[in-house]
Amino acid sequence: MFGDVVMGMDHESFEHEFSIVKKKHGVKLDTDLSAEGLKEVCDRYKKAYRKHVGEEFPQDPTKQLTLAVEAVFKSWNTSRAKSYRQINDITGLTGTAVNVQAMVFGNMGRSSGTGVAFTRNPSTGVDKFFGEFLIDAQGEDVVAGIRTPKPVSQMTRWNKRIFNELLKIKKILEKHYRDMQDIEFTIERDKLWMLQTRTGKRTAAAAVKMAVDMVKSRLITRDEALLRIPAGDLVQLLLPSFTAKSKKGVTMLTKGLPASPGASTGTLAFSAEDAVARSEAGENVLLVRKETSPEDIDGMHHAVGILTSTGGMTSHAAVVARGWGKCCVAGASDLHINAARKSVTIHGKTYGENDVLSIDGGTGEVMLGKVERHEPKLSGDFETIMKWADQKRRMKVRTNADTPKDAKRARGFGAEGIGLTRTEHMFFEGDRILAMRQMILAETKELREEALARLMPYQKDDFVGIFTAMKGCPVTVRLLDPPLHEFLPHDAAGQKEVAKAMGIKVATVKRRVQQLHEFNPMLGHRGCRLAVTYPEILVMQVTAIVQAMITCKKKRIDAKPEIMIPLVGIQEELKTLRKLVADTIKAVMKKERYKGKLNIPIGTMIEIPRAAIVSEQIAEDADFFSFGTNDLTQLTYGFSRDDINSFLPHYLDDAILERDPFQTIDVDGVGALVKRGVEGGRQTKKGLKIGICGEHGGDPKSVEFCNSVGLDYVSCSPFRVPTARLAAAQAELR
Repeated sequence: MFGDVVMGMDHESFEHEFSIVKKKHGVKLDTDLSAEGLKEVCDRYKKAYRKHVGEEFPQDPTKQLTLAVEAVFKSWNTSRAKSYRQINDITGLTGTAVNVQAMVFGNMGRSSGTGVAFTRNPSTGVDKFFGEFLIDAQGEDVVAGIRTPKPVSQMTRWNKRIFNELLKIKKILEKHYRDMQDIEFTIERDKLWMLQTRTGKRTAAAAVKMAVDMVKSRLITRDEALLRIPAGDLVQLLLPSFTAKSKKGVTMLTKGLPASPGASTGTLAFSAEDAVARSEAGENVLLVRKETSPEDIDGMHHAVGILTSTGGMTSHAAVVARGWGKCCVAGASDLHINAARKSVTIHGKTYGENDVLSIDGGTGEVMLGKVERHEPKLSGDFETIMKWADQKRRMKVRTNADTPKDAKRARGFGAEGIGLTRTEHMFFEGDRILAMRQMILAETKELREEALARLMPYQKDDFVGIFTAMKGCPVTVRLLDPPLHEFLPHDAAGQKEVAKAMGIKVATVKRRVQQLHEFNPMLGHRGCRLAVTYPEILVMQVTAIVQAMITCKKKRIDAKPEIMIPLVGIQEELKTLRKLVADTIKAVMKKERYKGKLNIPIGTMIEIPRAAIVSEQIAEDADFFSFGTNDLTQLTYGFSRDDINSFLPHYLDDAILERDPFQTIDVDGVGALVKRGVEGGRQTKKGLKIGICGEHGGDPKSVEFCNSVGLDYVSCSPFRVPTARLAAAQAELR
C-alpha cells in the first residue's frame, strides 16, 4: 500500500511479483503461502520498490509516516480528487486533514479478518445488513478489489458471535446517527474492532425508501426525511438507465457531458432527415451531430438519443433533450464527425451508420454495442415523499413543454402549469417547415401573410392540445424567439430542395440566406425585434392562441394561456407589442363573435441585463415576468453556452469557477440581476407574478435561490419536475 498510495507505484507491479511466488510454490490463495514464501514476496516487493523509486524502502517508521502524511496532503490536487469534488459539489475548502491512528490487523491468521458494511442496503434501501468481508486480510484488500470478498451474511459460517456483535453495533449506530451508516471493521485474533463509521452513500431509490421507512419507525421527522434526499437524484427514478452490472465488460469509447439523463442504444444517423426516415422505418437511431440547431428538431425527436461533439450543458441539444426526457450526451470532444461520409472517428477507430453505440445521459459515457437497460419502477414511497414536499413548499412548479405529449407527461409528474412553450419548435415538422420557409423567403408582406395563414391552423391545433392537457393550469406561450436564418438550410443540397419545393430559383434561396446571415445571432434580429419588424408573425401567433382558447372554452375546457414577449430590453418595445397583442385579441374575439370574457395575461421574458436594471419601467406594461436565465447568463458573462465547454473544464479544475453557471445560477452576478428585477418589478406592481423558465428552474441550488428572492414559481423540463418540487420544499425548510 505504501508503494502504491505514497510513492505512486502501479499496484499491478506488486500483484505480478506475488503471482510469481504463488506459482512457484504451487498455491492459489495468498493465505496458503508458507513463511518462506512470504519472505520471498517481501524480497521481491523491495526490489520492485527500489526499481521504481530509485532508493531502498525506508525502514524508519517516522520517515514512513511523514511521507504518508505528505501523500495525503498532495492528493488534494490530483485530477481524481478535483473530479470527485466537482461531481459531489464540494466547494470552498482549502485542503484536507490527516488522521493518524494505531492499527489493528486482520491478517493475523484464520481467526482474523476485515470487512466493509452498510447498516441498510445502499442500492434498494431495504433494512437489511449489507456488506462484504475477508478472512485473514487487511481492509485495503476489500476496498481495492484485490481479493474477492464474501457477503457479510455468510459470516455466521465463520464466526457467528462476531456477526451477532456487528448486528448489535449496527442498531446502536443507526439509533445514534439516525441515518444509514457505512462502516469498516477488523477482527484481530477473534476480537472485533470498529474502525470507522460515516453516513453511507445511496441511490435515489434507496434514499427515498430509507427516508420513508425511518419516518414510519419514528427515527426521523418528515422534515428531516425531505432534507435528507438529494433532490437532483430523483431524475434517476424516472428514466431508464444502464446499471453497473450491465456495463461490466463493455468497451468504453469516450466520455462527454451528461446533458440529459437516460440510457439509449441505436445505430448512428448523421443528419436529421436520415434519423427521421430510418426511425419511421422501425430502426432505433442515435442522432450524431457536431451540434444541433432548431433545424434538427424533427430528427432529434425521432432519435432515441442524441450525441454531439461540441456544446455544453445548456446547448440546444441539451435543453431540448431534457425537455423531452430524451437521453443526450453533449460535448464529447473525442468525436470527429464526417457527416458527408456518414461516419465518426473516436480515438482512431471509425464507426458508420450500421454500427451500434450506447450512450448514458447520466454519466456522459459512450459505449460500443448494445447495453442492457433498466426500466424504473416507481414505488409508493416516491408518491409519499412528493406529497410531503408539496405540503411544505411555497413556490409553484411548472414545466417547459412544447407538445401535448410533454405537457401530459409533466402533469403526471406534478407540474402545476407550463412556464415556457417554445413556439419555434412547432414549425419544423412536415409541411410546416415549408410554409415557414415560404414566409421567410417572401419579398412582400402580402406573401408573408399568405404563408403565415397556412401555418396558423397547425399552431392552433398545437395550442388546443396543450391547453387541453393542462386544463385548469396556466400555460405561458413564448412568441417566436430565434433568428429566422435558423429555419433555412445552409447547405447547397438543402437550398436546392427548398427551391424545388417552392418553385423558385436556387439563387433566390441562397441570396435570402445570405441576407439573413448574422455575425452574432444571439445578439441579433430575434425575439421581440422580429415582431417589431414583422408584426404579422406576432398577429398570426396571437390569433392562433386566442382561437385555440375559444375552441377550448366552447368544449368547457378551462384554458389559461399567458402570452410572453421575449428578449425585451426597452420599455417601448413591450409597450408597442403589448398594444398589438391586445388589439389582436379583440379583433379575433370580434371575428369569432365570442361574447365571453378572455383573461390572457401579457408579460415578458427578462433575459437581457438591461431589462433587469430598468425593471420598474418594464413592469408598467407587463402582467408578469419570467426570467430566462439561460440567455441572461450568456449576456452577463459574455459566454456562449454552445462553446463554453472548450474552456470550462479548465476554469473548474483551476477553481476560477466553482460551478458551471449554466447549470447552477451565479448568485453574485446573474442572481443579483434577478433580485434587482424582482425588486424593481414589484416596486411598480406589488403583486406582479414572477417566475423562472431557464434550465436553472430544475437545479436544486438554483431553486433555493429562487425561493429566497421571492419568485412565485420555477419552470423546468418534465423529468425534473419532481426534483423541483422537492427542492422547493427543502428551500422553504432551510
